Amino acid sequence: MYNLKGKVALVTGSSRGIGKAIALKLADNGVNIVVNHLRNKTKAHETEKEIKEKGVDCLVVKGNVREEEGVKNIFKTIKETFNRVDIIVSNAASGVLKPVLELKKKHWDWTMDINARALIDIVQQAVPLMHKGGKIIAVSSLGAIRAIPNYTAVGSSKAALESLVRHIAFELAPRGIIANIVSAGAVDTEALKHFPNREEILNNAKELSPVGKLVTPEDIANVVLFLASNLSNMIIGQTIIVDGGYSIRG
Repeated sequence: MYNLKGKVALVTGSSRGIGKAIALKLADNGVNIVVNHLRNKTKAHETEKEIKEKGVDCLVVKGNVREEEGVKNIFKTIKETFNRVDIIVSNAASGVLKPVLELKKKHWDWTMDINARALIDIVQQAVPLMHKGGKIIAVSSLGAIRAIPNYTAVGSSKAALESLVRHIAFELAPRGIIANIVSAGAVDTEALKHFPNREEILNNAKELSPVGKLVTPEDIANVVLFLASNLSNMIIGQTIIVDGGYSIRG
């Protein structure tokens, strides 16, 4: 149905969590996967094994997307192996969780660089390897539009990311390359364990969701799959919120 067999996707930060779920979902639909990781080599190769068991190719590439040279090296390896990329999923994220009065310039710069500016380097390297029909999908969060305790830098970076994707979409649509955003609600991943108010976030999300349950990594992966397919060709520069209805509550 999705007609993705044989395509190549780079999923940044895909050794675990939401990124891994996205990589596996695309692999289920015949996509060859480039697993990008920064530190956890063991997890990356565990993900590679699961992907290859689905009958597609998988390339594991270590690289820091915050660094321009790191991005260049990732795409150098992709070019040497596949000589193309059809789908980019910008999922890798990091950030400093502090209130405004405790934020330092280094905290702000780190968070903005990896969560927003990195996509500029990724797109510049990806487009020469992309054909008409290419898809670029960035993973954001509700912190881009809502105030969350300790989320100042990360939420601001996600808002910047969403704006950046709209501009990318505007520039690349004439080339036949489509860009969109998936904004995730509260997902109980390893990354959320770093939040001092983790339990409060999860309990509030579950309580305020009309369906009474949390979003899973697979829920996010399902929407990424749709946006990566031809079924979404007239959705351009949009933010698709996947939060179980949490954000429709006042």
